[in-house]
Amino acid sequence: MNTTRECIICDCEFNPNSIEKRRIGGLVNTCPECSQEHSTKYLGLSAGDGKQAGITVLKFESQEDREAYRQMWWINSGMGVGKSCQLGRQTATPGVRFKTVTQSTATNHKGRAT
Repeated sequence: MNTTRECIICDCEFNPNSIEKRRIGGLVNTCPECSQEHSTKYLGLSAGDGKQAGITVLKFESQEDREAYRQMWWINSGMGVGKSCQLGRQTATPGVRFKTVTQSTATNHKGRAT
């Protein structure tokens, strides 16, 4: 079974099931080199407030800033500690630059004034 494809951009052959292609992603008919994105992806975060959750979407200037903030959020939110509901080791907010793209706040689900 032939597992190679030809890239539609640079005409080289590549394995679409390789570890590098899976890590980078992109179109199925482009090689890993042509699939690399040069923009930083947004980061979506949720916070449980009462019975509903608020969602915030952030835009970062670099992938390194995005990853530093994501790691800080994961540690400080207690997401990695399972059912014990204990916060992890608290870390300081990294000095990264970001902009808030959109934010939704949790509302009272019964329509009562807060």
